[in-house]
Amino acid sequence: MPGAERMTTTSFAGIREELAAELIQLQNEHQVVLDGLADVIRDSQAGSGDDPADSSGKTFGREHEQALLTRVSEAILATQEAIDRIDAGTYGICESCGEPIAMPRLEAFPRAALCVTCKQRQERR
Repeated sequence: MPGAERMTTTSFAGIREELAAELIQLQNEHQVVLDGLADVIRDSQAGSGDDPADSSGKTFGREHEQALLTRVSEAILATQEAIDRIDAGTYGICESCGEPIAMPRLEAFPRAALCVTCKQRQERR
């Protein structure tokens, strides 16, 4: 890792604790969304003779729940990956360029895997 000091797990113990708590919260939210999606699907199957407006509303509800499920699933994955990087001693190192990620960025967005420069470059693509 050019120019980067490898940080120890204890260097980010506080961030790891926050991420672990957030992971539990996200997993609980994931279950709530799954339950909500199951309810929406069950309701849409029960009302197969509904008029088009009701059918459209149920489709919207299902798509909304699926979008929430995707967002929560992605957040769970990113949070777990950040915890894994802390445990592996690679947290705080940009996965693209290998340079350190600025501490203010990690404090603002603890799941960050890229430095600001690499993230900006990624978003421009």
